[in-house]
Amino acid sequence: MGDSHTWTAAPAAAERARSVLAAAWSCAVTAEGGREELVGAHGVADDGRVLLHVPEDSALLAAAICAPRGEPTAVLEFADVAPVPVRGRIRARLWLAGWFAPEDGHLALRPTRVVLRQPSGAVVVDLDEFAAAAPDPLALAEARLLTHLADCHGDAVERLTRLVDADSLHGAVRVRPLAVDRHGLTLRIERVRAHGDVRLPFHAPADDIAQLTERMHVLLAQAGTASCPRTPQRRRTDGYG
Repeated sequence: MGDSHTWTAAPAAAERARSVLAAAWSCAVTAEGGREELVGAHGVADDGRVLLHVPEDSALLAAAICAPRGEPTAVLEFADVAPVPVRGRIRARLWLAGWFAPEDGHLALRPTRVVLRQPSGAVVVDLDEFAAAAPDPLALAEARLLTHLADCHGDAVERLTRLVDADSLHGAVRVRPLAVDRHGLTLRIERVRAHGDVRLPFHAPADDIAQLTERMHVLLAQAGTASCPRTPQRRRTDGYG
């Protein structure tokens, strides 16, 4: 990318959907045989197929065997939960509708419809874009990174608020790291009765932990030269973390 600001927006919907899918540990499956909650039972193929490992007596397996091939027979729901305790921890929900087929000892769901719902609204993800997309390179490390930032570097989070417009901090009682991806860091600004999010873009995408460390250092350096806005007055006093 030529312009250093062309990646300041959030990841594209297809990439975000693949990141949710890659990082999720559990899912809910609704099919003709009923609804099942699965934990640690799914994997993802490179083309976006979801591979479910279910017991032989599962109603899902029976539904897959009996249903006509090609007919959408199931909906999978994944929740993207913020690893740091914040108000409103569900950052996104992902639904995949499609049909199951037994495959190499598990069930494979080929999506026919992919819907991603974020605070900004719901979007139907193009199937070709979904199949071609890759998860964010930081998706699997995000929980560890954010937890470490929140628990061990609260001073750095507070310093980063200098990069936030003062109006966005009005009435803030706490600021916590909400999300990080290759494009930037998102802060959750909590007020007494509401909350909002502010995104701090990196100067260039971060494709690994080493690059992320450099990008964070740049943000902190920028914050060090910024004027200090009105910072939260009640940090760590409301029973969280």
